[in-house]
Amino acid sequence: MSARSRDCAGRCEQVRRAIHRQGPDYVPLLFFNQDKEQSDIVVVDVVRHFMGTSEDQSEWGFAWEKLDRTMGQPLKPLLPAWGRLASLEVPDPADPRRFAHVTGVMDEYGERYYLASLVLTGFTVMSFLRGFAELLVDLAEERPEVSLLADRVFGFEEEVIRRLPARGFHGVAFYDDWGTQGNLILAPALWRRHFRERYRRQFALAHQLGLDVYFHSCGYIRELVPELIEIGVDMLNLSQPNLYDILELGSSFGGRVCFVCPVSYQTTAISGTTEEIYADVRVLVERLGSHNGGLIGYVEEYSSIGMSGENYRACIRAFRELGRYR
Repeated sequence: MSARSRDCAGRCEQVRRAIHRQGPDYVPLLFFNQDKEQSDIVVVDVVRHFMGTSEDQSEWGFAWEKLDRTMGQPLKPLLPAWGRLASLEVPDPADPRRFAHVTGVMDEYGERYYLASLVLTGFTVMSFLRGFAELLVDLAEERPEVSLLADRVFGFEEEVIRRLPARGFHGVAFYDDWGTQGNLILAPALWRRHFRERYRRQFALAHQLGLDVYFHSCGYIRELVPELIEIGVDMLNLSQPNLYDILELGSSFGGRVCFVCPVSYQTTAISGTTEEIYADVRVLVERLGSHNGGLIGYVEEYSSIGMSGENYRACIRAFRELGRYR
């Protein structure tokens, strides 16, 4: 067990009560990349995807190409041919560098809800290793190597998850983008065949260890929402709520999962007025957070894609002022 206990009180308890719909006093906030001292949830990376002085190396072995302050893209896949799969080196889950920074982060921020981030997971990592278009073709062609690669990626993640409770974490975060702006990247039947059971196993492991499950996806994934809830997602981070009918989302799934939502950061948060930002937050609170909990506000500084400081601060104020559960 780490020096900091996994006991949950104060701000941490407010988060737990929001997740499990047990009547928190306010809508907790997750500050992702700035002003973390204000955050009820502190996200700590435990997979080393951005290493080196330029943060351009992943421990999986691929290099990042960055043209600006965004995450960038892998420079080239490590598996342009499946013949290289046998020699693919899987990172060491027990690498002592993986958790070397955790105690320092927890000492800095004190009593919070700590979310261990796997940073990029599952299908996303597979696509970086194999190549996005190539992996989609492989899935459509039912190549047996796809399952072998999935077993390595998901298996590595499971071994990391097993090590989280002893480090003082309360939850584990998966980041796997499944949506375009209007539909799923992959046919639902293929998703179920290759990924549903693997996710279910990971989420069950997390729950057995006493960890909550946080799942992020960009894009429109309405068709997957009921299945993700069914297989164990506790917190569903939909980063583009503008793509959804929030009234329908709340009617169909409110009270069954805790939504983690920002002011949409490809539309309102970037180009909206303060009044429009407040209007979006009001809808999120009233439609998703009306189940004795069930909503966590998400705040991310996005000047790299045009967010002004004024809009960033307006998002914070709107959640602070309107974030009261009914």
